[in-house]
Amino acid sequence: MTSIRSIDRFEYRAPGSLDETLDILKTSGTDAKVLAGGTDLILQMKQGLIRPSLVVDVKKVPELNRLEWDEVGGLHVGAVVPLNKLATFPAILERYNILAQACSVIGSAQVRNRGTMAGNICNAAPSADSAPALLCLGAGAVVASSNGARSIDLNDFFVAPGETAIGDGELMVEIEVPTPPPHSAGCYIRHTTREEMDIAVVGVASFLTLSPQDKTLKEARIALGAVAPTPVRAHGAEAFLTGKSVTPDIIEEVAEKAAAEANPISDLRGSAEYRRELVRVLVRRTLRESCSELGLIE
Repeated sequence: MTSIRSIDRFEYRAPGSLDETLDILKTSGTDAKVLAGGTDLILQMKQGLIRPSLVVDVKKVPELNRLEWDEVGGLHVGAVVPLNKLATFPAILERYNILAQACSVIGSAQVRNRGTMAGNICNAAPSADSAPALLCLGAGAVVASSNGARSIDLNDFFVAPGETAIGDGELMVEIEVPTPPPHSAGCYIRHTTREEMDIAVVGVASFLTLSPQDKTLKEARIALGAVAPTPVRAHGAEAFLTGKSVTPDIIEEVAEKAAAEANPISDLRGSAEYRRELVRVLVRRTLRESCSELGLIE
């Protein structure tokens, strides 16, 4: 474990607008770090892993505090909105239960009061709990720089461990999540050694959309965390399940296919073989939970 040390001297700025923030990032170079929740940033500074000369506190930027939902525009989550606020937001509880499940298990209650979903995915940890749920929901990240804004599909957002598609001088503004289609349901489950304050050994999200006419699955999405260098979709398992009527045998076969698509490593938290078995178990459980919500199985 990295030891705690004194934080090196740094300049602190707290801009009050998005334009001011982007101007600061444009002129400060790559040595500046953005402070949103700070639950990871401050720890990394204490451990000497990063030593920024400038910390830009963006908590007072109005655009980054946005939390809105409507049927057409979907969900908009600003980069500094705390996780606990998301976990109790009515639209998320009613329409995005899979996302509420993921947000509610990140860190401790104290961490969720400060930590953000944007920070959770910008750290680009393969085990990020919100990532599988967001991948299943078809989310995108809106980033901005002094040259303008752009949207990055979350399928293209994660590049490598600790690395995202956000460019130099760009700032995460918000996460956009489309409104789930009718007759859909999802579930996120992770396995950890401890109930709280732990990293997922494996995390799995499943999201199903039912064709009400014939009770087959119109679409299936399965996303895996902590089993590859980045959070990933199990595209082969999804394709196999799409268009089928759900049976226990189908669920077992999908779980096997998802496990085969995983590319985990062995480390102190579990062997590669153990993680593949966890994928089988958790895919099975998340599919059963989703199917139960859709009335396909008891």
